[in-house]
Amino acid sequence: MATAKGKAEQSDSCLIRDILDRVGDRWSMLVLCTLSKNGTMRFSALKANIEEISQRMLAQTLRRLEQDGLLSRTVYPTNPPRVDYALTALGKSLLEPVWELVRWAKQNQRRVMDARKNYVPPPRQQAL
Repeated sequence: MATAKGKAEQSDSCLIRDILDRVGDRWSMLVLCTLSKNGTMRFSALKANIEEISQRMLAQTLRRLEQDGLLSRTVYPTNPPRVDYALTALGKSLLEPVWELVRWAKQNQRRVMDARKNYVPPPRQQAL
């Protein structure tokens, strides 16, 4: 029988996993880093700066990041409407540890590549 504390801990871990899955998907970090590097951008500028992302996937990613409070979307009443995207304070705070991870990756990329090159997988066991 699960206790209330056990359910709360499970719920917390599910929420954390959900957030990490979201920011760790294929496109979210590229969008956030592009906005960090360039400042406020329009959809077409984001699309031009992120290679290989489809228009549909960019729209979905932007919607999810806005839903999570990591970026803001400002619509200007022009014809056609102008829409700008920018990082929120929450989005900027997320990028602080991300840049540390990038720094670590740059410092250790040779060691990781050497480890991959020297890795010998264990022999496969025969099925009985």
